[in-house]
Amino acid sequence: MHTIKIVQGNITQASVDAIVNAANSQMLGGGGVDGAIHRAAGPKLLEACKKVLAKNEIRCPTGEARITEAGNLKAKYVIHTVGPRYRIDKNPKKLLTSAYQNSLDLAISHGCESIAFPAISCGVYGYPPQEAAIISISVCKKPKYESLMKYFYLFSEEMTAIWIAALKHS
Repeated sequence: MHTIKIVQGNITQASVDAIVNAANSQMLGGGGVDGAIHRAAGPKLLEACKKVLAKNEIRCPTGEARITEAGNLKAKYVIHTVGPRYRIDKNPKKLLTSAYQNSLDLAISHGCESIAFPAISCGVYGYPPQEAAIISISVCKKPKYESLMKYFYLFSEEMTAIWIAALKHS
């Protein structure tokens, strides 16, 4: 059974095993969802991120994912993934698909039963929300992920409506 729920709200309040952070490649906090998650999780999240090995200051390349403890969040884990910059990165659809797949794979490998996603790359990275919603829903519906309860936490009414429409048409 493919259980996907769309929620308008703050992802930092999600009662799930893992929250996905739309991170930057340094994983040291930033703006948008990343900043909100770091503020809510407190300093333990930043300390956990600093323990992730970096190569040339990159802890998580675009399309990949890393997992850390969640600090003060209700979730057990934060899965950090870096989505593509829509007009800059080559093959943004492939990279966004990878970001979702790698996040789901990490959740399963760590025994998670539920996961909450934001709209990865749809903020300052400029990914068109309608395209991103279709990609995210199609990845989440793959048979290998059917054991996970999947949530999309979207901050605005507009984004929530886009994801609801994508789910209905999938």
